[in-house]
Amino acid sequence: MIPRYESAELTAIFSDRNRMELWRDVELAVVRAMADTGELEPSRVAPLFTREVVIDDQFVERVLAREAVTNHDLAAFVDVLQETYDTPAARFLHFGLTSSDIVDTALSLQIVGAMELLLDAVDHLLATLRSQALAYRTTPMLGRTHGMAAEPTTFGAKLALWALALDRERTRLVRARAQMAVGKLSGAVGTYSNISPALEASALASLGLDPAPATQVIGRDRHAEVITALASTAAMIEGGALEIRHLARSEVMEVQEPFAPGQKGSSAMPHKRNPILSERLCGMARLARSFVIPALEDIALWHERDISHSSVERMMFPDAFQLVYYMVTRFDRLVADLVVHEESMERNLANTHGLIYSQSLLLAMIRTGLDRDAAYRIVQEATTRVLAGDGELGAILAKDARCPLPAATVEELTSLDRLLANLDSLFGRLEALKGSTWTSI
Repeated sequence: MIPRYESAELTAIFSDRNRMELWRDVELAVVRAMADTGELEPSRVAPLFTREVVIDDQFVERVLAREAVTNHDLAAFVDVLQETYDTPAARFLHFGLTSSDIVDTALSLQIVGAMELLLDAVDHLLATLRSQALAYRTTPMLGRTHGMAAEPTTFGAKLALWALALDRERTRLVRARAQMAVGKLSGAVGTYSNISPALEASALASLGLDPAPATQVIGRDRHAEVITALASTAAMIEGGALEIRHLARSEVMEVQEPFAPGQKGSSAMPHKRNPILSERLCGMARLARSFVIPALEDIALWHERDISHSSVERMMFPDAFQLVYYMVTRFDRLVADLVVHEESMERNLANTHGLIYSQSLLLAMIRTGLDRDAAYRIVQEATTRVLAGDGELGAILAKDARCPLPAATVEELTSLDRLLANLDSLFGRLEALKGSTWTSI
């Protein structure tokens, strides 16, 4: 990931230094479990726990130098770790284990840590969406289908639906995190030939993980679920960003991205205030989706394992988490600081000249006993006149002898409040989220 979009916290989680710290912790957890379960005399391995080997930049450099000889990163790490401890007890490091026992278990810890950071950001975005949805709960605006004027909605309803969608994404992320809260210490092909299931369970428990039935590697369907959940979250944010872009168009001008003092929207045209953050988020969602295919292709490996997945995951997980974390945190700021032009929303509603009430008038005519197609044609002809500039839909229909509705009924039906009267159920669902699945700000 380029520094422009990096989170320092995520960079630290996926750094060589943290990865090797986790490798060390997994190795020591196994040795401790051997002592706890009676497979080794505690005194024989005590020197491994009376001092701490610090994984610093110098240690990482030593491992990388050793890897240039071994052409095997985990083997190089074990060599340097044993050498650093410089005690006979170090021979019990990596005892009965295979590389994937350490690598896969540590990767699970990295993913769980990254997911926790992301979920905190998602919770904050949920709170922001909820707050803004309630603030604009009764702010009417034109609903659009196919990009065309449809019926009215409220800006709060739009934001509430985004919040509910994000809450579903949160459920997917939590489920994916649970799938990754596992490790494996079952040996070369997962048969516990040198490590017992009891020892594995003990060691993993100390790391906060559960045992996963495995071959030499943990099944990559778990990892694919993480990437798919990340991509789905990115797609949800893209949907909101795309909507903001449409609403910010010059001829719509219902919302605008925040524009900081000194900011320039265009190098050529000083009037421009382009929705650059929304566009950036839409672009980043494309990249987040691109990880789904390699993640799914990683599931099928030769026999008990190969390493065709390894090179993919070294790049995929850090970048996928960085992308989606960036998207969540920037969308949070965008929604919080969004400039909402309520007067433009009101103007655009008025400029439909009553077309937003066409369905209400159609249904009312049907209720009088008029054939549906006949009623549809009457209303459709009236809307054609509205589009030609002949006046308001209600007024045109009130003068049409074929319309069975009294003028008072037409007036009653062309009411904005009536069309928006049943949104309480939507906001009830939004309000029910508070205190259940996430923390409000």
